[in-house]
Amino acid sequence: MKRTTKLLFVLACLCLPLLLQAQKRDDGKYLAGAVPEVDGKVVFSKEFSIPGMSQDEIFERMQKWMQVRLKRNGNETSRVVYANKEKGQVIGMGEEWIVFSSTALALDRTSVQYQIGAFCQPETCELRIEKIRYTYGEGRDQEKYVAEEWITDEYALNKSRTKLVRGLAKWRRNTVNFVDALCVEAADALSAASIEQILASADAEKDNEKTDEESEKAVVNAGPTVITPKREVSHVAPQENKKQTQAVVATPVEPMQPAITSTDGYRETDPAQLSPDIIQIGSGKLVVVIGTDAFNMTMMTANAGGSLGKMSGKSVIYTFLTPDQNHDQIDRAEIYTVRFYPNGQQEPSVILECKKLPSQEPLEGQPRMYIGEILKARIK
Repeated sequence: MKRTTKLLFVLACLCLPLLLQAQKRDDGKYLAGAVPEVDGKVVFSKEFSIPGMSQDEIFERMQKWMQVRLKRNGNETSRVVYANKEKGQVIGMGEEWIVFSSTALALDRTSVQYQIGAFCQPETCELRIEKIRYTYGEGRDQEKYVAEEWITDEYALNKSRTKLVRGLAKWRRNTVNFVDALCVEAADALSAASIEQILASADAEKDNEKTDEESEKAVVNAGPTVITPKREVSHVAPQENKKQTQAVVATPVEPMQPAITSTDGYRETDPAQLSPDIIQIGSGKLVVVIGTDAFNMTMMTANAGGSLGKMSGKSVIYTFLTPDQNHDQIDRAEIYTVRFYPNGQQEPSVILECKKLPSQEPLEGQPRMYIGEILKARIK
């Protein structure tokens, strides 16, 4: 027994220097500057250059990738919350697990909430990951942290900026690796002929993680990445690519059933039969109407936009108010109406009567989201 203990001790002593050396080598990409800040906020930013690719195609690829990537998280809070093709902007909110360590006896992990945005222009795209928050622990033992006070140089590095602070090291390392993985997947989506095959491939994900761990510098901090799209990209017809994007937004709809024609020019239709194309934020505005009495009616424009979708098998509409908009009336309402006014028109082309469903409280500075189950739909 003593011999075995002594042998193990000797082996540990021999291996310890190697382990420390490996740790020092691996931490190089996590030291000063690995977690960038903009105006005191943690903002990871990655620029892609895609010669020859139009803004519309970059937007459609990033929108489709983001929809499928966030859906993979398996929760209703992870989704695209804003998309504007004209401006080339796609914004999503995500919530998923970052695993620090996993053994047969223990699982050490944290939930991470974040905002991800793609800002597209002709031949270029900037990916941003920001508003990072952590929820660690279960039940009453839950602890909440923000990236600005947990993984920045000020808190996670020693005074000389040469070492990671014990206790915060795992948070900084794993967050950088997490962002790196998102950047690699985004690059794949911009370069590949088939986005679906890449996202569905577990082997591709494993390869990405391995690359991140072996690189000396984080992908997100390695400067602009030039992407050469595969030859198949140029053969994708714009209309076909648009249909593929729409297919991810909502369940494909069958041809519209004959609707009841009303005297005011609107026809009633089954909410499940609504096409996502009937509301296009870039070509109109969404107005939320609370109350039915003309003298006590409240109307407000959803300045941050909105979109149709599905949640738990129900047809819903997501509407977003900017952080500065007053939301007291809609907070108290149980039933409300959403109207879509095309640009230049005084009458709405879509009227949706909705029942408010529970939604997540927004983080500071984020748009406020409301989810309405569509009870009745009328279109012109």
